Amino acid sequence: MKQFLMLHGVNHDMFGRRDPEQYGTITLDGINDKIDELANELNVNVEKYQTNFEGEMVNKINEAYLNNVDGVIINAGAWTHYSYAIRDALAILECPVVEIHMSNIHSRESFRHHSVFADIVTGQMTGFGVESYLLGLRAAYSAIK
Repeated sequence: MKQFLMLHGVNHDMFGRRDPEQYGTITLDGINDKIDELANELNVNVEKYQTNFEGEMVNKINEAYLNNVDGVIINAGAWTHYSYAIRDALAILECPVVEIHMSNIHSRESFRHHSVFADIVTGQMTGFGVESYLLGLRAAYSAIK
């Protein structure tokens, strides 16, 4: 069975309470439930991980490399725009990496327009709410077929 890692970044544990105009009212558990439903449909395993600590995110990415996961989907939140530590960890991976965002980062504040991951990821899904997660998993899955 193919193994994927879904990485939820900083403040994502506050989905459902944080800025519902941008992120809707779905909680992180609700998002993970939808990911599990799609994983069952695709017959893949998706480990889901959330942290508010950058070093822990780097450790989890390094663990994914050591465990030879088949694909990584990441919504790093604010780290997208400045974390070269996470970027460097992602660059080590030898599998498809899909960057996702619930909101359209290109239509928000100017500091959100730039992703330090953009040049190393397989692709991006941005602006589709919770559907961005599902599109990201489908894209990662398609990239390994």
